[in-house]
Amino acid sequence: MNYAESIVGKWLSMLKEVAPDVARVAFIGNPKTSPFDYFLRAAQTEAPSLAITVVPGVVETDIDIRRTVESIASTPNGSILVTSDATTTAHRNVIIGLTAQHRLPAVYPFRVFVTEGGLMSYSVDIVDLVRKSASYVDRILRGEKPAALPVQTPTKYQTVLNLKTAKALGLTVPSSLLVRADEVIE
Repeated sequence: MNYAESIVGKWLSMLKEVAPDVARVAFIGNPKTSPFDYFLRAAQTEAPSLAITVVPGVVETDIDIRRTVESIASTPNGSILVTSDATTTAHRNVIIGLTAQHRLPAVYPFRVFVTEGGLMSYSVDIVDLVRKSASYVDRILRGEKPAALPVQTPTKYQTVLNLKTAKALGLTVPSSLLVRADEVIE
């Protein structure tokens, strides 16, 4: 299993855990500002095992976001999965507002989405990554060649849940998900 399958599989399973009736997921992102297709393929690979259909939601503007969210909201058992890219981060308030308006469960790529009202996120621990990068800078400043430094994959991930948002969406967060959460916003 590659990195994309691992993280997207986690996003999809979290959606299914919090909203067992989820059958369709709008996979929102911008291929111009992220490896959207790489993550979309992973989602399409992982989704059938959870009885989920993935609907690509290519977005570049808030108008695209509105169209995509309204489209998935027009069908029963829809949900949203937001990828990590500059477009979705810049328009996070639009996405969060529309998912709340249409009462759609959603998984976001970063904690900031959840602190601003999104339902839940699962992502690499940014603070841990910054700490690791500082050691690389130190090694380079001490004379090591950057090309000689090993490539490291993230090892620490963070799950954040917003119980206020879950309640507003009429969802009950299972205790199994609450126990695994690194942060719970009430």
